[in-house]
Amino acid sequence: MYDTIVIGAGQAGLAVAYYLKKTKQKFVLLEKEGEAGDSWKSRYDSLILFTPRMYSSLPGMPFEGEEQGLPNKDEMSAYLKKYRERHKIPIHFHIEVVKVLMMNDHFLIKTNKDDYQAKNVVIATGAFQTANIPSFAKDLSTDINQLHSSEYRNPNQMAAGNVLIIGAGNSGAQIAVELSKERKTYLACNRKLKYLPMAIGGKSIFWWFDKCGILKAKNTSVLGEYMQQKGDPIFGFDLKRAINKRDIVIKKGVTGGIQNEVIFEDSSSLKVNNIIWATGYKTIYPWLKMDGVMNAAGKVIHNRGVTNIKGLYFIGLPWQFRRGSALLLGVGNDAEYIVRKIDNRR
Repeated sequence: MYDTIVIGAGQAGLAVAYYLKKTKQKFVLLEKEGEAGDSWKSRYDSLILFTPRMYSSLPGMPFEGEEQGLPNKDEMSAYLKKYRERHKIPIHFHIEVVKVLMMNDHFLIKTNKDDYQAKNVVIATGAFQTANIPSFAKDLSTDINQLHSSEYRNPNQMAAGNVLIIGAGNSGAQIAVELSKERKTYLACNRKLKYLPMAIGGKSIFWWFDKCGILKAKNTSVLGEYMQQKGDPIFGFDLKRAINKRDIVIKKGVTGGIQNEVIFEDSSSLKVNNIIWATGYKTIYPWLKMDGVMNAAGKVIHNRGVTNIKGLYFIGLPWQFRRGSALLLGVGNDAEYIVRKIDNRR
């Protein structure tokens, strides 16, 4: 019987483990990959974080390198592996959780290998697990090469012809810019694009966010609620420049499609050869077999990661408590709070 089991050994799980190490608890992390940070390796090849190194580290280990510089995905993966080694964090790798059950005063965690029991469970799998692809995607011709942004690696995956990226978040924007350098590229979005510079006066925009208190904006504050309503801006001006040069053509939001054509909000249509669904993720936990975890809108019911189910916690959710809760720069604060709650239960 473990005191605490953490499901997931990404940045959120590692941050929880850092604080659990300071207690006398018996704990372990369960990770489906083969190493901490391996999930970063599966991201697209050209991925560069928009948070600088000074805001991309976990508690107890600064990110090496130029503070204002932006790390790539391989640096991020290597950092998390080194973090695990330095802090001697216990992790069972290649473990996939298939079911979590409440058993009187403890939890039963069934996996692809062994069963585990724990008094507390922290879900640290993050909000980016299950691709959210509209149902009409199955109505489109099999001749169209379709990928979710989580499956995209580089332009070599594209079939001949044009490409339509659906969804204009920062991932969709970066992928669109990359593909526009070699083929006709369209970007469908259902909102007005807003941009922020990556740096001002030689300082990262996140340095300015920090000084202005934006990074510490709470989810229930006036500023926090406003930011959640508006959504994230596009960081940098690469996309804006590509649009102005007509390297990328903006289309209205997608309403449907049939065969080789995609239909947009303005009733126009476009024959496409490739589609990248940069449409985000669904927050679902099919292996979490208990009631009262999710609300009718499909969101986790919690207060700063603490659920109504005794001993069940979440970490790494967007706006879990503050603007940076789902980012490396903020997950440490949430982890410290949750571990304090867990330790108080003892």
